[in-house]
Amino acid sequence: MFSKILIANRGEIAARVIRTCKNMGIKTVAIYSEADADAPHVKLADEAFLVGKPQVNESYLNINKIIEIAKESGAEAIHPGYGLLSENTNFANACEEAGIVFIGPSSDVIANMGSKIEARKSMQDAGVPLVPGINYALEDKHEAAEVAESIGFPVMLKASSGGGGIGMQVANNSDDILKAFEGNQKRANDFFGDGAMYVEKLIENPRHIEIQVLADQYGNTVYLWERECSIQRRNQKVVEEAPSPFLDEETRNKMGRVAVKAAKSIGYSNAGTIEFIVDENKNFYFLEMNTRLQVEHPVTEEITGLDIVEQQIRIAAGETLKVKQSDITRNGHAIEVRIYAEDPKTFFPSPGKINYLKVPKSENIRHELAIHENSQITPFYDPMIAKLVVKGNTREDAIRSMSKALEEYKVEGIKTNIPMLQKVIDHPAYMEGDTTTNFVEKYYKKELSNK
Repeated sequence: MFSKILIANRGEIAARVIRTCKNMGIKTVAIYSEADADAPHVKLADEAFLVGKPQVNESYLNINKIIEIAKESGAEAIHPGYGLLSENTNFANACEEAGIVFIGPSSDVIANMGSKIEARKSMQDAGVPLVPGINYALEDKHEAAEVAESIGFPVMLKASSGGGGIGMQVANNSDDILKAFEGNQKRANDFFGDGAMYVEKLIENPRHIEIQVLADQYGNTVYLWERECSIQRRNQKVVEEAPSPFLDEETRNKMGRVAVKAAKSIGYSNAGTIEFIVDENKNFYFLEMNTRLQVEHPVTEEITGLDIVEQQIRIAAGETLKVKQSDITRNGHAIEVRIYAEDPKTFFPSPGKINYLKVPKSENIRHELAIHENSQITPFYDPMIAKLVVKGNTREDAIRSMSKALEEYKVEGIKTNIPMLQKVIDHPAYMEGDTTTNFVEKYYKKELSNK
């Protein structure tokens, strides 16, 4: 087992990884930018090193500097958290070349799954259900329009290396494709350095349901049930829960087996997530694979009792999985909401100083945060400032607990999306399990426009 791990991340996820390392008796090394000098994760770690200026490209994305700090500190492994460098093949390669263990899959697997086109090819070869579409990059907007016509509208124009909704566009006719193609291609190239675009059929009114998998280095692979992640804004998840209120036992077990098959087909090792689009008839289709820890992993931990970060570390250290599929049970229901420093009406970021902070406390509440009263929320990083997780014996219990917790949550000095989250959790449609990806558009924005 490792004696020291560097966490190549910041904020609540850095603090969360540090917590597990401490429980395992592993020393931790934090990195921080000039803007994060007083951040909680810096104080939680055994050692902390300045990595650079506030700008993310000069700090948390500085691969050479992070490797240098890892060597200087004597860290044997690096945990990338999520976001930032977690799915960066160059970073995984740099770790391998430096003789430092990257706590995640191999760089080859990251590269394969990082391209949505290549991922579709791999999943097709493995026999995993795919949304009808193409598995190659489009040459220009005219080819895109022809392909869309052959698939049948509506379609989704997508960037192969995209994420977070960047480079995505719904098209209802050829004119939509012709107008959107070049702009989305440019945005994808600006954000990801890859302007490759492809088209797939739009599954209307779907659910976004994902399967968490664990795989060791010896081919042992299990699934940890599903997470429902359909409530989104700007194609970013904001409310997640486990288990899904939509799936029946037959479908969730079938999805789990397909996810394991998909992971095994690409030689996957460590924690990963197979994401699916599920239609109204419970038909499911491969969406993408995230080769890292997910933001929403706590809800799975709450219903299974497993520490996924601990499993990641043990797998990376060469241990075999100690859990078999038959060992993994579900207990209760968990809901997570992502709290953002943003205007709840426009979803625009709201940087500033937190003048007052009061968080709810209860035995059934789990709070992942890396802020405190007087924290300065800067414009340099993602505006997510905390995750609030509740668990109940039933979904109804969990909803009641989350509603109460959000009511008690107080943040002053900046705007947050808490009012939006309250409206979602308290909405009759959410309580009834109508958690499709158009929930915010259908209910929340409609209510705002009527005021």
